[in-house]
Amino acid sequence: MSENSTEESGPAVTGRPRTVTIAAVLSGLQGAAVGAFGAAMLLLAVAGDPDDRTQALTGAVTVLALAALPLAAGHGLWRLRRWSRSPAVLTQLLAVPVTWTLFRSGGMWPLAAVALGGSAVAAFLCLVNPASTAALGVGPRRTA
Repeated sequence: MSENSTEESGPAVTGRPRTVTIAAVLSGLQGAAVGAFGAAMLLLAVAGDPDDRTQALTGAVTVLALAALPLAAGHGLWRLRRWSRSPAVLTQLLAVPVTWTLFRSGGMWPLAAVALGGSAVAAFLCLVNPASTAALGVGPRRTA
């Protein structure tokens, strides 16, 4: 593909809109938080004394793998890659049931729920913003 190709480098824009920047940063932060949680789970599975080490390791590896989606989406959004919008939107939609579960868990988890829910709503609104969809080349194609 050529360097000016829409699929490779996104549409011709004069910079990244603020809404895409916000969505990229929020997605990256979400991925980093999930990755940190997965790393902590892995550390506890290896160094701790879990009831079932195999189940603990499987859970940790699964959470680490799940961190890849928002990290990749955030990176793609930062670089204005068209493909990145779908995994970013999917990540925000998947955050809704996680937010609800955290909120009902008690302890300090409702604070995490507020952070996750707030970031998910903010990122989603940024991703559906017309400036974002235009910058990412998403939406109905106009015919001449």
